Amino acid sequence: MRTVVLIVVLVLLGLFAVLNTNALMFPHTLSLGFVTYTGVPMGLILLIVATLLTLVFYFWAGITGLRAQADSAKLLRDMEALRTSLDQQEGSRFAQLQTHLDERFRVLGQGSGGADVAALNARVDALQRDLNVQLAQMDDYLKTKLG
Repeated sequence: MRTVVLIVVLVLLGLFAVLNTNALMFPHTLSLGFVTYTGVPMGLILLIVATLLTLVFYFWAGITGLRAQADSAKLLRDMEALRTSLDQQEGSRFAQLQTHLDERFRVLGQGSGGADVAALNARVDALQRDLNVQLAQMDDYLKTKLG
């Protein structure tokens, strides 16, 4: 889009220069305060300055866009590393919880009926599956929102 705008502006400036060649080349007196020049084509100087400013702002906007994309990519890499770290920590916590629950169920299984333990195991497995589904949905949501 910026390239199209740049080309349109440069074509319009070129068309303006071709249509007004006599006026652009008309000699003027140019005073810079400490020196004075006579017979200078002031219109041509202004046209060249306008063209240069157009090119400078075009490249400046391009560099700004590249910097923004680089910052976004860095942020996404950092967030991905954080997500991986959190997933590992969560997996470790699940393993510890599973070990603890297995021990408690083993103790409960010795003192009471095995049907209660099986029902509790089934409930814990269902909750774990539900939690995994919710984490996957949150992960997909973040990936779609962040790129």
